[in-house]
Amino acid sequence: MSEEIGITASKSDNFSDWYTQVVLKAKLVDYAPVKGLIVLRPDGYSIWESIRTVLDRRFSQRGIRNGFLPTLIPESLLKKEEEHFSGFDPEVFWVTHSGTSKIGDRLALRPTSETLAYSLYAKWIQSWRDLPLKINFWNTALRAEIKGTKPFLRTSEFLWQEGHTVHSTQEEARTEVSEILDIYKRTISEDLAIPTIPGRKSDKEKFVGAVYTTTVESIMPDGKALQMGTSHFLGQNFSKPFQVKFADKDNVEHHTWQTSWGVSWRLVGAMIMIHGDDKGLVLPPRVAPVQAVIIPIAMKEKAAVMAAVDGIRRSLESAGIRIHVDDRDEFTPGYKFNDWELKGVPIRIEIGPRDVVKQRMITVTRYNGSKSEVEFADAGRTITDMLDGIQQQMLNRAEEMLADRTVRIDSYDAFKKAAESGGFLSAYWCNRPECEQKIKDETGAEIRVIPFDEKTGHLQGAGSGSEDPDTCDGGKDAARSNDTVQDAGENAARDADAKGAGKRCIFCNRDASCMPLFARGY
Repeated sequence: MSEEIGITASKSDNFSDWYTQVVLKAKLVDYAPVKGLIVLRPDGYSIWESIRTVLDRRFSQRGIRNGFLPTLIPESLLKKEEEHFSGFDPEVFWVTHSGTSKIGDRLALRPTSETLAYSLYAKWIQSWRDLPLKINFWNTALRAEIKGTKPFLRTSEFLWQEGHTVHSTQEEARTEVSEILDIYKRTISEDLAIPTIPGRKSDKEKFVGAVYTTTVESIMPDGKALQMGTSHFLGQNFSKPFQVKFADKDNVEHHTWQTSWGVSWRLVGAMIMIHGDDKGLVLPPRVAPVQAVIIPIAMKEKAAVMAAVDGIRRSLESAGIRIHVDDRDEFTPGYKFNDWELKGVPIRIEIGPRDVVKQRMITVTRYNGSKSEVEFADAGRTITDMLDGIQQQMLNRAEEMLADRTVRIDSYDAFKKAAESGGFLSAYWCNRPECEQKIKDETGAEIRVIPFDEKTGHLQGAGSGSEDPDTCDGGKDAARSNDTVQDAGENAARDADAKGAGKRCIFCNRDASCMPLFARGY
């Protein structure tokens, strides 16, 4: 995997090897000396900083401020909410010694910060005047990764943000959950050029300790789904054990309502997988560390060429474009072309002696290889427009891929075949966890998201008269049944009965109004 030979694996033929080569050879990351950990190199960190800047601006608009939490959490504190702790127990790294001396209460290296944050919130909140409390923490989390390491996707330590908000009413907390999810959806779409499907996780797949979990999900080119971000309604599941309470205006004490939410650097991994090609990275302009690179072609008349290059550089910088001039003499123009294609820079600008005479430069767009000539005098405006166009066109292409990889399934036999090919499988489900587990056991596909209805904003299949319009309740009566899930041997008969039967669970043929998206995932 020498840096000089470029990408040797094909994205379509060996997706896993292709991905690993891209992140390493494009110099986004390197492997750390400790198994399961990676080092983020400057270009990789720059992309993460761009995501952070956008999110910080949008969080601030909602009155959210940043804070900092320590990495170590006492075991006694972590166990205070038992259901929450049990979900993380296998992944926790423990600190047991200080030097050669054993410590008393074991210390966990933070897998997530709910218990630590809420023990502090209980001290900080006394009355209604202290609410709402909205804090976001940019930090790392550590979870023992039992599967193979995949940079940005599966590592034992990862960069992320986790927000924790506290409210006086349930309605206010629910609104916060929804609006944070919308921030994630817009950021991923507008800045990373990746379309997502928003909705809710099933009870089986929700965040441990949450009342419900909302999510934005997308499908990768290899057909696997990737969770892009989550926003959780915690209800009072943490405020009661941690005694996070407030006195209202009548001096009556109440437990608070809480939310938590987060995205991680797996967004960078998704961006690489969605947009990259066999030459390497293809970066959306809004997060690209370098948006345009100028390559002088100056075998002769170098002074005139470099003078023109300097003028274009200053013009583009004035237009707010992140520009780099590759004036390395030790490499040929051809080498430089390949090098910047590998790094995914959105626009390459070539300027040689003939271009100086014509007062025009050659531009090449990375994502589709198109070439054009741009007048020197129009450089700032034209390149800005080109970058905006590239951003939109990359999103359009990703939306087409998402649509192509989302299929409606009406029979379980078809479901099993489609699961082998990958992609999102849209099928009815009766809301029974038994069926959900059986489907996953037999096909490897799990419920990734129960999408929101675009018209109502509520879950598809939610009853209009439901106490909670975001509960997929079409299978409630079936879920109360004591009937066991039919054996796999009855699949053929079940599928035959389901034909023409309307809204029926893809697995058990019971009545259903809930239509999740199933997929195999990372």
